[in-house]
Amino acid sequence: MTTRSTPPFRADHVGSLLRPRALLDARADHAAGRLDDEGLRAAEDAAIRDAVALQEGLGLRSATDGEFRRTSWHMDFIYQLSGVHTTNEKIQVPFKNAQGETAFTSAALAVDGPIGIDATIFGDAFTFLKSTVTTATPKLTIPSPSMVHYRGGAAAIDPAVYPDVEAFWDDLSAAYAEEVRRLGELGCTYLQLDDTSLAYLNDPAQRAMIAGRGDDAEHQHLRYIRQINAALKDRPAGMFVTTHSCRGNFQSYWAAEGGYDFVAEALFGELDVDGFFLEYDDERSGGFEPLRYVPRGKAVVLGLVTTKRGQLESKDDLKRRIDEAARFVDLDQLCLSPQCGFSSTVEGNSVTLEDEVAKLRLVVETAAEVWG
Repeated sequence: MTTRSTPPFRADHVGSLLRPRALLDARADHAAGRLDDEGLRAAEDAAIRDAVALQEGLGLRSATDGEFRRTSWHMDFIYQLSGVHTTNEKIQVPFKNAQGETAFTSAALAVDGPIGIDATIFGDAFTFLKSTVTTATPKLTIPSPSMVHYRGGAAAIDPAVYPDVEAFWDDLSAAYAEEVRRLGELGCTYLQLDDTSLAYLNDPAQRAMIAGRGDDAEHQHLRYIRQINAALKDRPAGMFVTTHSCRGNFQSYWAAEGGYDFVAEALFGELDVDGFFLEYDDERSGGFEPLRYVPRGKAVVLGLVTTKRGQLESKDDLKRRIDEAARFVDLDQLCLSPQCGFSSTVEGNSVTLEDEVAKLRLVVETAAEVWG
């Protein structure tokens, strides 16, 4: 096996980490007016330093800030795009698991002005992370351009602003391209685009929902792939980009199911990224057969370790599943990670800090035994 000296790494992780109690308390105090902005920032800084030390201490070669400055993995970014605003309407996204059903509730978004960026989104957060790491490559996670469109679709775009939808897509990709350029100037060499849509669209129920609101469910993934590629085509030399696809991750609940078959050929063959983080922790994700479309030169990070439950997987089971995946894509192209983040929203999944540490350590140890 060749050693991977560039992202994604043999042992990697998706990004978000459980918020420590001290940080949750600080956020509550800030919301109640008992703590000022500087006090909250200090609490975030301290928590991030500890999180980076944890990741490096476990032997991970990438480190994130745990998304500790965010409420959710995507909306904190999307609402900072100019031309995107919240509305008074509340939307509920249904989630479920073996214990029952719940819903993620947030304000609806509206594209009511030209899409663009002003300040570099998460620029200060990345700069702090970069200053904090000592051995690991700092990794920034942001939602993909698809996520600006998926939730509301065409109905969320003001036709007075964008009478031609192609102009919306052009502006959206251009805004992301500018964000990518600016992140490169800050020294970002590892960027991850989180994209639930490319996994959701494998679910017939999700495609029915998309079709029901008047969007082109059968081809929407092709549009998303084109727009991501447009955003990345001028990315700085030396910047490695991955994408992460999952079927929803909210307090250990999920939203969609189905293997990667519907999107696989286009996703793996056409999306211009260096690696794919793929959810593969249970039967909801289907089999490894779609990996036959992954071309040489692309890495696949198998998300075999679940973040939805605290029960620890066995190394033997992980190795067996890696061997199964290697029937469809070369073992040297494979890496290992948890299936998703541990805390895609501030509330976190139904796991403990001890569970999180044990699972990350398991990923590192298993990867070392498989790939050396």
